[in-house]
Amino acid sequence: MNDIRKLALDKILVAPSILAADFARLGEEINRVADAGCDLLHLDVMDGHFVPNLTIGPPLISSIRKISSLVFDTHLMISDPLKYAEIFIKAGADHITFHLESDNDPGAVIDAVRAAGATVGISLKPKTPAEKLFPWLDKIDLVLIMTVEPGFGGQSFMADMMPKVKAVHEQICRIGRPVHLEVDGGIDGRNVAEAAAAGANMMVAGTSVFRNPAGAASAIAELHAAAKYLPCN
Repeated sequence: MNDIRKLALDKILVAPSILAADFARLGEEINRVADAGCDLLHLDVMDGHFVPNLTIGPPLISSIRKISSLVFDTHLMISDPLKYAEIFIKAGADHITFHLESDNDPGAVIDAVRAAGATVGISLKPKTPAEKLFPWLDKIDLVLIMTVEPGFGGQSFMADMMPKVKAVHEQICRIGRPVHLEVDGGIDGRNVAEAAAAGANMMVAGTSVFRNPAGAASAIAELHAAAKYLPCN
């Protein structure tokens, strides 16, 4: 199993979201972004209840696991992550991020993910304050701040989420733990510097990578170049 904790904290890591890929050629699409230099692959799982959309399940993850050695960064936008986390891990997910706003006790989900052998993160919807996350920061490996309302790809970046990103980054620095700070929603070459300056080192990018007119390699290189804006640099 891949370990997200082995990925650098002082660089920009690019996680293309397969939600924007051509599913008729999904294996080719995944290999294309891997060859273009992405660092991990973001898998958006939606249940049609927690968010108003249905996407992928364990069988698809199991299928693409056979053709990719990338870290599978699996984002569970579902109401009951406690019930399903282990199923996704057995299917090939290396990392599970669940929502603080889900129906389950966060501590129970964290314990279940760890017991199943994966790393764990917590995500916040735009309306959830950063401070709600702070009690769990010393128990997780990643924080995901949504920069759109979760549910659909191709939405516009919410710049007003940057103070939340900064607040989480500052708290991570205070506790002194190696926690990745990821942002997801509308990330592209126009706003990546702003996200990096706020402290995010991991960028989920779907449309701006898979559908970039200049190609995936150019898009990923542009995102990687924002490392110079990270607060630690």
